[in-house]
Amino acid sequence: MSNEEQQPKPAGEAPEESLAEGAGPESDPAAMLAQLEEARAKAEENWDKLLRVQAEMENLRKRTARDLESARKYALEKFAGELLAVRDSLEMGLDAARGETDVAKIREGTELTLKMLAQVMEKFGIEPVEPQGERFDPDRHQAMSMQENAELEPNTVLTVMQKGYLLNDRLLRPAMVIVSKAPSGE
Repeated sequence: MSNEEQQPKPAGEAPEESLAEGAGPESDPAAMLAQLEEARAKAEENWDKLLRVQAEMENLRKRTARDLESARKYALEKFAGELLAVRDSLEMGLDAARGETDVAKIREGTELTLKMLAQVMEKFGIEPVEPQGERFDPDRHQAMSMQENAELEPNTVLTVMQKGYLLNDRLLRPAMVIVSKAPSGE
């Protein structure tokens, strides 16, 4: 045996007798054409899938934008609908007050209307902040002034001038308060 015959052939190189016969699939034009057609079909199928996914993503983006716009536009629809009954009650009370001289009836109607408003606000997560006698909290209260008071600890809310409100535990408006301070002599 010669040295050439004993050396292994590099990987991927066909044996000499196969090349001489032309039996490999790479040399068969019909097989190569079939592979090419199969690859073209697969490429077309993948291209079609890509176009469909892109169209679906664009439709999803448009639908999401439309839904967001609708949510912004009509977010207060239920709340506004509930407030209409309160407004109707206020208008009826005002009409009744024009001809009525009995203050007790006017007060009763106003109290009922206020109760309706409180129920609507509670239904939608709006809660009053009434800090009378509590420690001053700058995150929820706005100090309008300070008054000396020997009976209370300094920084205690003496008077609530205007209620504050929370919307789902988030401050909507701080309570406007008068806060106690230690007397000047101490």
